[in-house]
Amino acid sequence: MNTLSETIDRKNSDNTSCAPSGDITNFFAGLDIGSTATKAAIINGVTKEIVAVAERATGWAPKEAAREALDAALAQLDVSGASISKTVATGYGRKVADADKQVTEISCHALGAKHLVPEAMTVLDIGGQDSKMIALDEQGNVRDFLMNDKCAAGTGRFISNMATALGIDLDEFGIFASKGTPVPISSMCAVFAESEVIGLTASGASREDLAAGIVVSIAKRLTSLAGRISFTPTIAFTGGTARNAELAKCFSEALNVELTAPPLAPFAGAIGAALIASR
Repeated sequence: MNTLSETIDRKNSDNTSCAPSGDITNFFAGLDIGSTATKAAIINGVTKEIVAVAERATGWAPKEAAREALDAALAQLDVSGASISKTVATGYGRKVADADKQVTEISCHALGAKHLVPEAMTVLDIGGQDSKMIALDEQGNVRDFLMNDKCAAGTGRFISNMATALGIDLDEFGIFASKGTPVPISSMCAVFAESEVIGLTASGASREDLAAGIVVSIAKRLTSLAGRISFTPTIAFTGGTARNAELAKCFSEALNVELTAPPLAPFAGAIGAALIASR
């Protein structure tokens, strides 16, 4: 979170303050309540600049996580008595949030990614429970999309489980993968792939080579998922996985495409929801 907050602070210091002195109600919020993490984003309704972001673990109480994330984002505003004019929620838990409107995550991720990477024409989002590919038009509207939400393979949860199996901290998974030579992972099923990785570990394969192999296996699944959607430049890489620069680089190499992952990429869904709220 420090990196994300510093990104916002640095951006705001280079421009006119995002917090208007006259109208303290001109803020709009977005909530992205995912299976793993709940994210909040607040934007200035006039400038559309992102003025605050916050994140909390979703856990077993998504409604409380959403409230806590939004309160944490509000606390960052340097305006006494600041309030939110409208809130839009997205993600798996959007229906339980105290929001003015619920919007599908595809629309929110598309709009948020386009806001963060204006030149983006494709979005690759690897979230905790699914992965998505979204084709955009020039305005950030959805032209087409494909989602893998029926199988854990190719998701952030799968990477997390593989990191645990290898005894690697999730934040270091990309570092290990970048140093390895990919070991073929034949199974495309998350359960069987984990068993296969454990077996390969027992056979003497290094953690670096296995981590690299896991990245390649996910990339193959994403490529096969693509189908009617091609990796059209520029590609915005979003979702929790995008916060790991080394892992993002590994996916770029495995997919043989250039992925753009800005610092606020994990908040793309919440940012898109906030933009919709401001409309």
